[in-house]
Amino acid sequence: MKLVVLDAATLGFPDNVWEPLTEFGEVDLFDRTDYDDTQIIERCKGANIVLTNKVPFNAHVLSQCDSLELISVLATGYNIIDMPAAKARGVTVCNVPAYSTESVAQHTLALILGLCNQAALHSASVHKGDWCTSPSFCYWLTPMVELREHTVGIIGMGGIGHRLGEIISVFGGKILGFSRRRKHPLKYENFHWATIEEIFEQADIVTLHCPQTPENTGFVNAALLSRMKPNAFLINTARGALINENDLAEALHNGTIAGAALDVINGEPMRADHPLLGSPNCIITPHIAWSSEPSRSRLLRNTFGNLRGFLNNHLTNVVK
Repeated sequence: MKLVVLDAATLGFPDNVWEPLTEFGEVDLFDRTDYDDTQIIERCKGANIVLTNKVPFNAHVLSQCDSLELISVLATGYNIIDMPAAKARGVTVCNVPAYSTESVAQHTLALILGLCNQAALHSASVHKGDWCTSPSFCYWLTPMVELREHTVGIIGMGGIGHRLGEIISVFGGKILGFSRRRKHPLKYENFHWATIEEIFEQADIVTLHCPQTPENTGFVNAALLSRMKPNAFLINTARGALINENDLAEALHNGTIAGAALDVINGEPMRADHPLLGSPNCIITPHIAWSSEPSRSRLLRNTFGNLRGFLNNHLTNVVK
């Protein structure tokens, strides 16, 4: 049995954490692999099992991987895999759902509070000497926003959206939620189901927690942004391609909305001419919401469990 890890460095662990893979067979460990069909095919030659975080598998790559039996995605999202092509070739695909729920919900809260309180902005001002020359004992550069007085709209009420709703409810905020499937019992107060349009019109803060599909790619566009309140914030810790980024940049520059905070961008790493770079009141973090150490450890542990299940004919976390 041959295993290949294509982008081990994305998990940020030392090489020795991958040693348990040797119980399954021969292991080729690569820190990074170019998103290039030729290199992917070369590295996967003869492999029975491949682990990938963001290295894509299109139909052409899959057609050249004759020995491949399992792709284990080191993430929850599996849009990097051509699923019909994998199914046609009898390749099983596993992922790791729910490992990052706490981490992403916490980071989302940090982004929300970053816009509401602007702690980093005020700290930079103090370090620049502004407090030293202030005529008053205090000052503020932006309005201080209390969540208790505001409505938070959550697009996607899966595990992360549901957990965020619980957190926001502790602050006393009103919550509007949209989900294609209403499978979680919602026990916190001040919650109401709403349409996407109602959320964008009524919420003071809109936060995205839905998977990307062909139907919702770019759905946050100029038309939808124009429905928002001029003092509203947009948060995205889901998928960058959910937002038309040119439209968002224009909305920020024109004051259509008051601010945005993003952990994901359409096309990562971010390119130097990205339209959101330098946009006013736009917080951008480099896709780190998922990356707390406990979250990454759960991801690795559950991935090893996926492999054991596959080899023991007891499949877990199979993408269908």
